Amino acid sequence: MQKTRVSYIFSKLDKLILGFLKSSWKDKSINLLSILFGYFLFTNLITNYISLIRNKVFIVPILILVFEIIIRIKPSTNNKFFYLWNIFDKLRIGGIYALILEAFKLGS
Repeated sequence: MQKTRVSYIFSKLDKLILGFLKSSWKDKSINLLSILFGYFLFTNLITNYISLIRNKVFIVPILILVFEIIIRIKPSTNNKFFYLWNIFDKLRIGGIYALILEAFKLGS
C-alpha cells in the first residue's frame, strides 16, 4: 500500500482508537492498576485528610495544579522516563475521576 496522507491519517486513527487492544497484557494491567490505585488514593485523600486541614479551599486547586504539571512534563516516547510518566498520568486520571465523583456526591 502506498504512503498517502489518507493512509497516514487512517493509521493514526487506528493507533488512537484500537491502540489499547494491540498493547501487551503487561501494559494493560499496569494502566488499569494505576487508574484504580489513583482513584483509591485520591478518594481517601479527599474524604479523610481534607477534613483535617483548615484551608480546604486551597487544597483542591493545589491538586489541580499538580495534575496540570504532570500533563505538561510529558517526555518523548523514546525517553526512559516515559513508562514512569505513563504510570503517573494514569494515577492522575484516577485522581481526577475521584475528585469529580466526590464533587457530585457533595452536590447532591
